[in-house]
Amino acid sequence: MTNSKFNALFGGLPRQPEAKLTQREMDIAASIQKVTEEVVLRLARTIKLELGVDHLCMAGGVALNCVANGELVRAGIFDDIWIQPAAGDAGGAVGAALSVWHQYMEKPRTANPHDGMQGSYLGCRYGDDEIETYLTSVNASWQRMDDQALMPHLAQLLDQGCVIGWMQGRMEFGPRALGARSILGDARNMQMQSVMNLKIKYRESFRPFAPIVKAERVADYFEHEGESPYMLIVAPVKKAIRRTMTEEQEQLFGLDKLNVARSELPAITHVDYSARLQTVHQQTNPRLSHLLEAFDTLTGCGVLVNTSFNVRGEPIVNSPEDAYRCFMRTEMDYLVIENYLLAMVDQPPWEKSNDWQREFELD
Repeated sequence: MTNSKFNALFGGLPRQPEAKLTQREMDIAASIQKVTEEVVLRLARTIKLELGVDHLCMAGGVALNCVANGELVRAGIFDDIWIQPAAGDAGGAVGAALSVWHQYMEKPRTANPHDGMQGSYLGCRYGDDEIETYLTSVNASWQRMDDQALMPHLAQLLDQGCVIGWMQGRMEFGPRALGARSILGDARNMQMQSVMNLKIKYRESFRPFAPIVKAERVADYFEHEGESPYMLIVAPVKKAIRRTMTEEQEQLFGLDKLNVARSELPAITHVDYSARLQTVHQQTNPRLSHLLEAFDTLTGCGVLVNTSFNVRGEPIVNSPEDAYRCFMRTEMDYLVIENYLLAMVDQPPWEKSNDWQREFELD
């Protein structure tokens, strides 16, 4: 997306995929981010000055920039902001539907004090018959557990350092995994970030993961007031759980900084003591809320790692078939599909022909 003028301005060609990251790339990325934040804040202040409004609604691809959004929230320019969870091109579908509803069908515009997106769980969901039919077709091994037994058991597995694929309810609409098609882990585990990146997501080890926490417990871990149900706001980790760096650690350079635990939740704490926050709500995702409660009861920690249920270069899984195939092609420990629990060690060997068959069907 760059050209010769860009190359001349920044003194060289863009970094090639998979090439080593150098300080040059880090500096360019950090500078572009800083400029983006300044532009967003200036636009917001101009809107406030010209329109005198107290609330701001945001959409468009730049509205997915969580760091800029966090700066905007903390600037206090507006009483509250709301960001469309599918703020990129996919969100145009929502705009088209609203246009038809209000303009062509002349339906009234009614202010809604609550979140009309209802957590953005607007996609497909699958019943027990569909799940069992597929699992049986691939000779998968599973056990079915009700939530009262399943959630404490999952909490124990997470406490032991296991990584769990999690599929339940309707799929999320938008680019973020919001606890319907997610991969979950223990935020206290220092190795969790690199394990998830290298063994499951198959991507660079520096990429950070997001914390999920029940909405009522946000203030226990983060310097943030209010909700962040769509993982679109970066907030500082609370000072009480940060770890002080030694002089030697402070002198580390570049990617070496990532090997230092900066808080009691190292898997989700960025190098600047921030985290990309998702608040979980009983009303919109009761099962994930139940799991967080079970983990909190067991460990005293109300935070888990949440990342999208996919591998690099592929979309987030949707169906039981997608979930099982992704599970078997990674090094996850367990898979949950609704109330079905599958352990990797119990599964039959995965044949690559299964992948080829799927690709042939898609063609």
